[in-house]
Amino acid sequence: MRDPLIMVAPNGAYKTRDDHPALPVTTAELVQTAVACFKAGAGAIHAHIRDDEGRHTLDATRYKALLDALASAVPDMRVQITTEAAGRYSPAEQRALLDTLSPPWISAAVREILADDDVEAAAAFYSKARKQNTQIQHILYDAADLVRLDRLVTDGVVQDIRPSVLFVLGRYTENKQSGPEDLLPFLQARAESRHLGDCHFMACAFGSREIDCLVAAAKAGGDCRIGFENNLHTPGGEVAKDNASQVETLRHALALAGFF
Repeated sequence: MRDPLIMVAPNGAYKTRDDHPALPVTTAELVQTAVACFKAGAGAIHAHIRDDEGRHTLDATRYKALLDALASAVPDMRVQITTEAAGRYSPAEQRALLDTLSPPWISAAVREILADDDVEAAAAFYSKARKQNTQIQHILYDAADLVRLDRLVTDGVVQDIRPSVLFVLGRYTENKQSGPEDLLPFLQARAESRHLGDCHFMACAFGSREIDCLVAAAKAGGDCRIGFENNLHTPGGEVAKDNASQVETLRHALALAGFF
């Protein structure tokens, strides 16, 4: 089995320090969290930035400052930034992020980038990313999103030869409680797809069985995303100390499963 990449998602677009006092909000806090999580075993970070009021933002200047700070503090850690709408940004505004920034890695939800059905603009966005060597992790919330991505590759809108995807497990289950079985529809759709049969995938999950879900994803050949963006609790139901402790818990579970 290939050892999975562990990515930490430490803050997300919605949570605040009212949800957890160790949730990183500022650039300095994100850098401190990245350093701790890298030491704990995370090889990558999925980062959201906030404005002066603590709200999710896609401000390119703030993103550039974060990318520079992380490159200095943890040069061996891969950094992914988000294009998430979070109820604030239109598809056009999400796509425009690449007009002023050339990040090495972004996440982009297929259903958000094409929420306005502007296929031509979406194609230009994906093409721009490819030309400036920005890797895209295509966020998929269900198997239908995977089928749509497969069709976009067929139609030439997405030109990645082997797209990278994130399977979001249990997004629409009651109380956002994921289970390892939530991985199966994605894997089936992937196996039946025209272009995505051997695509690289990562998984994230919600709730008390998050670790079980991520271990199942690793056993299926995928990578793992964990952190306060999706879940603040340990498998036993206690509030986790911080993001680094969540990474440590996952790495221990993966080691018991035969990885590392």
